[in-house]
Formats: sequence, C-alpha cells, structure tokens
Amino acid sequence: MKKLILFIFLSLVAVSTAWSQHTLSGTVVDDQKNLLIGANVIIEGLNKGTVTDADGKFTFYDVKSGEYNIKATYLGYNPISLLFKINEDTKITLQLNEKSFMKGEVIVSSIKAGNKTPVAKTNLTKEQLQSLNAADDIPLLLSLTPSVVSTTESGIGVGYSSMRIRGTDATRTNVTINGIPLNDPESQGVFWVNMPDFSSSVDEVQIQRGVGTSTNGGAAFGASINFNTTTFNAKPHAEISSTAGSFNTFKNSFSGSTGLIKDKFSFDFRYSDLQSDGYVDYAFSDHQSLYLSGTLHMNNSFLKANIIHGDQKTGISWWGIDADKLKEDRKYNPAGQYTDEFGNPRYYEDQTDNYKQTHYQIFYSHNLTNNWLLNTALHYTRGDGYYEQYKENESYKEYGWEPYEISPGEFVDQTDLIRQKWLTNDFYGFTSSLNYDNGDLSVNIGGGWNKYDGDHFGQVIWARFAGTSEKEDQWYFNNGVKTDYNIYAKVNYSLTSKLNVFGDLQHRGIKYTMEGIDDDLSKDEGIYILDQEHQFNFINPKAGVFYTVNKHHQIYSSFAVANREPTRTDFKDANGDSESTPRSERLNDLEIGYHYKSSKVAANINFYYMYYKDQLIPTGEKSNVGSPIMTNVDKSYRTGIELDLGVKILNNLSWSGNATFSKNIIKDYVETYDPDYNPATKNDIHIKHGDNQIAYSPSYIASSIFTYKAFKGNSISFITKHVGEQYFDNTQSEDRKLSAYTVSNAIFTQEFTPSWMKKIELQLSINNLFNKEYVSNAYGGNWYEGGVENSWAAYYPQAGTHAFFRARFIF
Repeated sequence: MKKLILFIFLSLVAVSTAWSQHTLSGTVVDDQKNLLIGANVIIEGLNKGTVTDADGKFTFYDVKSGEYNIKATYLGYNPISLLFKINEDTKITLQLNEKSFMKGEVIVSSIKAGNKTPVAKTNLTKEQLQSLNAADDIPLLLSLTPSVVSTTESGIGVGYSSMRIRGTDATRTNVTINGIPLNDPESQGVFWVNMPDFSSSVDEVQIQRGVGTSTNGGAAFGASINFNTTTFNAKPHAEISSTAGSFNTFKNSFSGSTGLIKDKFSFDFRYSDLQSDGYVDYAFSDHQSLYLSGTLHMNNSFLKANIIHGDQKTGISWWGIDADKLKEDRKYNPAGQYTDEFGNPRYYEDQTDNYKQTHYQIFYSHNLTNNWLLNTALHYTRGDGYYEQYKENESYKEYGWEPYEISPGEFVDQTDLIRQKWLTNDFYGFTSSLNYDNGDLSVNIGGGWNKYDGDHFGQVIWARFAGTSEKEDQWYFNNGVKTDYNIYAKVNYSLTSKLNVFGDLQHRGIKYTMEGIDDDLSKDEGIYILDQEHQFNFINPKAGVFYTVNKHHQIYSSFAVANREPTRTDFKDANGDSESTPRSERLNDLEIGYHYKSSKVAANINFYYMYYKDQLIPTGEKSNVGSPIMTNVDKSYRTGIELDLGVKILNNLSWSGNATFSKNIIKDYVETYDPDYNPATKNDIHIKHGDNQIAYSPSYIASSIFTYKAFKGNSISFITKHVGEQYFDNTQSEDRKLSAYTVSNAIFTQEFTPSWMKKIELQLSINNLFNKEYVSNAYGGNWYEGGVENSWAAYYPQAGTHAFFRARFIF
C-alpha cells in the first residue's frame, strides 16, 4: 500500500512539473520593424540560447514558470535585456536599436548646404540615381535636374559625356567627392569617362546652382556638385547588377559590404566592367572601375580610407561630323581614317584615348563635444594616360626633325606617322574643417591646400619615313605645377524661430607655372616655349537670409561673389601674344527663391542674376586636342527663373518636372578678324554685334517625369527632356545654331522579394522612345574672304531609339 501511495505521489509531481513548463517564442526586429535574421536570444539564468531563423523568429521549449531576463544581441545594434514573467505559453517581440556610429555624411558637413542655407540646390539620393542608372554616365543621370544640359560624343550615355549647368561647362563647375576636389587643376574640367560607373558608389549628391557656398578646389561659376560615397552599413549585404542593351552595351558590377565586424570595422567594395560599341562608328568604350572603402569605428570618431580606380580605353570621337555627313551617315566618325600610299581608304583602329586614374582618400572625423566636430582628410590622385593617332603627311618641322636625304639631291620632309600624346600627373593635398552647431548657431571654419604636378609629352611610335629620328622620339615636353589653397568661415544663425542669416567668406590663393616646349613646333620662332608663371589671390564673400513663413512657405535671398583663374589651355593658346593673355574672371550672383511644401505638392521657384566681369566664353572653335578655345568679354550676364515642381496626383501616380527660362547675354559684343591672316600687319577688322547670346546657352530648358505604380514593386516612368535652340558661337549666326529638341524615355521596373534573398529588381529602359533625330552639341566658326563671311561646323548626332535591360540581385 505504501508503495502505491508513493507511486501516485511521484506521478502527480511529474505531471505538475510538466504542466508548469511552457513555450517562449517571438521575433527580433529593428527600430523600423524589419526582421533581424541571425540575432542571438538568451534566457539568462537558464543557459538557454538560440538564434532567429529566416523569418526573424525564435522559440524556446520547456521553459519553467518564473521571471527571466531575455537578452537579445545583433551585430551593429545595442543589446537589450528585458524582464518577462512566464507562467503560460508566451510570445514576445524584442526591438533592437542600431548603434550610434558617426557616418560618412559628417565629412561633407562643412561644404554641404543645409535646409535653411539660402542657395538654389537639388539633392539626389542613391535610390533616385539607381532608378535611372541602367548604363548612363553621371552627366546623363543629372540631366533631369534644373538648368542642366547633357551631351555625349558616342551618341549614347556611355563614353565621353559632359554637361552644362546654367550654360557653363565642367571647367566652371566645382566638383568634390567627400569634400575633396575632383576637377583637374590645370584644365579645371571633370572627365567622367575616367570614373566608369561611379554613380553605383554614390550615396547622395547635392547640386548647388550659381556660386553656392564655399567649397574646396576650383571656383564655382555655374554650379558646385558634391558627391558623398558609400557610407557605413551595419549589416552585411551584396549586390550583383548586370545590364545589356543596344550597340553591344554590357555593364556588370558586383558590390557588397561586410557590415560591422567586432563593433569596430566595416568594409565596402565594388567592381564594374563596362563595354559598348557606341552609336557613332568606332566610339567604343572598354572601361573598368573599382571602389574600396574601409572604416575603423571608435567612440565619437572614425577613420575611413577610400580607393577609387578607373581604367578606360575609348575610341576617339571628339571631332564630330559636318552638315553633309550628318545627312548621309549620322554614325560617321572621321577620327582614324586615312589613305595608304596607294590611295586606298584605311582606318586606324587604335585611334584611342587611354587613361588610368586612382584616387586615394583618408578621412578622420571626431566629435570633440556634443557641439563641436572636427574633420580632416588627406588625398592623392595618380593619373597616367595618352591618346594615340594616325597622322598623314605630317611635316618634319612640326616634330623638330630635319629633312632627310633619301638619295643625292632628293629630300623627304613629311611622312605618315603614329603618335601618342601623354599626360602623367600627381595631385595631392589635405582638407580640414572645424564645425560648431548648437541648433540656433552653426559655424564652419575650414579650408585646404592642394598641389598638382603634371607632365605633358609626345612620342612618335612609328613613322613611314623616320629619317634620323629614334624610336619613340619625344618631340615635346612641358610641365605644369599648380598649388592652391583656400580658407573659409561660414556662419548660419537663427535670429528668431523664423529668420536665419547666413554669412560666408573665403580667401583663395593660386600659383601656376609652366615650363618646357609646346606640341606645335611649327609656330613662329620661340612662341612654342611655354615658360610662364601666374599668381592669383581672390576674396569671395557671400551673404543671405532664409525666412520660414510657416510650415508650408519659405523664402530666401543671397548675394555672392566668385573669382576664377584661366585654365592651362587658355594660357597656352595665347602664348606669344601678350594682348591675348587671358584675364581672371569675376562673378556677382544674386539669388532669390521660394519653397512650398505640403503633403501632395512641393514647389521651388528661384530667380538668379549672374553678372560677369571678363567672363571667359567659348568661341565655338576647338584646339588640336579637342578643348574649347575661350576668349574674355568685358561685360556679360546670365539671368533666369528656375521652376521645380512635384505633385502626388493619386496614391499611385506622381509627376515632377522643372523648367528654366533665361537670358544669357554678352554686352556690346565685338567680333575681330584679320583679313590678311598675318598678326604682324595689325590690320584687324572689328564688327559690332551689340548684345548677343552667349554660346551654348539655351533660353529654355525643361524636363518632366510621370511615375505610375500599378501594384507593389512595380513602377513605370515616362520621362521627357526639352532643350531650346542654342548658338555655338557668339555671333548669333543662324549658320551656327543648334535646333531645339525634345526627347522622351520610358523606364519599366519590377521588384520581387523572394524568401531566399532581399530583392530582385528588373528594369527596362527605352531611350529616345519616338526615334527623334537630333544633335545635342556642335562646334564651329567662320572666316572671311573678300569681306564675305563663310561658315563651318561639326555636329554630334545622338542615337535613335535604343534600350537597356538591367537585372539587380540584392542579398
């Protein structure tokens, strides 16, 4: 009997114990309610632990009744430990907050315009760029922002491409990457072909039109553009992107991030390969690029290093075609064509541009206190490259060669040859800024110092009749060294809750020297010696006010002064003629703007008046290396209204667009020509044109984007760009004018979110939807014979209807 009672008692204890054990389950999410996969969950005191599954879920079985601390941890997030009372089956949600790390945006905090800075600006995010980036270069991606006109030499958005903002080209647009100057200091231009697929590594870009705020590098005479590259990613990810399309265009890239390693390190990378035949004959592209970034995260600071590498080989297509060829064969490319000694037409397929460029950047940012931030950066860029040409019947004199006697009394003084023109350069320096912000007052004090050292030289690698020349004969060599520094101080102060005042003062100093001989040895004796030195010191003040009327309406006004030095080409083209030596330019820029924002409408209106003293304007002609030839004009101005509007028409239908109406005028323009073609006679004739339009400055530019989202993950965009007529020299001649054009594109995007990866995105881009035959750029000029004007021109035709298909796989 005792045994039976003991058995019943033990059985009841066992049943009671079983009934007191429960199941604990739940999910782990971030502060955006996104599920966290692989998060560690521990029941403290029971030594029980697990990780969340592919759905962010976890489960514990056989948990006894009681109170327990449930701890959750995940890399890159602050751990939490919460007390739960378990007396039944329980489901819980654990939310983790991302660790507070300083991110890359602070690097550009001193030069980026804030929400209440009184300048005309446009911000574009990584997602906005990616929604357009099937294969296009940066100028095409930015072409839908106000006052931008883009063009390409290959006829599609791959290869040599460029843009103008408010009628001014890349030599007058300040461009920085993470606050470090990108403009080539000698030419002051930006060559996007040297940075293939750079947009895939951009997190954000800000365009400031006009003078804008003080920045590092060259002067901003039309705009400044700052690119902020990939910032810190707390979680690992990877992306494979592949594009295929018209004209044998293929772009493949692989990018990824390690996420945070041991709460201290993170690494990001991207490799891209881009191949295209181009629309224009022989305007092919063979490009590779690499982006590497590593960051050490510390308490209140970080140390970051970037490497941006580009390697491009591109078919030369910068000469354009004349009006007759434009009608006969729009794809014709004269570069590289020649006739052999038997009169047969040939094409030299190595008529190419080749360049490698590597940017090294190191940043250190430190929050000294809650209000003070210190940024410092070192940079070094190495560039090496050349372009190769086949030249027919070249004079020995142009290469410093003496006539060669091939038989008694018979001399050779010209030959067919292949030459390379080289550029090797080093560009290095530092930037620094100290930033204070307490909410009502922000102060930025900063600046930088940079040095550029570039060698220009030419080699003849083959000649039909080489004479006494040596292999790889070097017929010219010159060196340019340019140092510049700038210091600035900016203040933005809230006088009241509605009124902000802004002040900005910059000092910039430049020293530029050239030594050596020019590439054209056939010039008059001594003129090809380039030895010269130039120094400039500029003071650039800026001031403005920003007033918040209410939550919907804001107005602002600013006035800024900018000064700019001439480029290497400007000095070189005027070499030997003291009267033609270019002068520095001065710009006074007035901006007045209005913002409106509601839940369904956003609108911006900006008026600008930019008055120039000694503006260097394009003449419409090009040098022998394809650079525009410029000349100073005494007085000129650009004035206009920029309209920018976005409307949410329906929950799934939106429209955005912008338009610029402008006048771009040279005051009292005088054309000068020499009927004798002999500068020594000084028999110039002057033609007074009055107030003429500045070359490459259309009076009307507009763009429009309709976006319709039929269902989840689906997007259809219809894009239209209109550019008004523009002249490509300053005489306002109908013979040298580009017609207005309107081009429409369509983009179809579909996203999928399978369980085994984050996202699949498929995109079809159809460009020039209606097969419009148009020309986006040209150059040309005139000459006089017997007092009668004659005209010449070369045009850059763009492709008809063409398409790209892109697939993105994001893990």
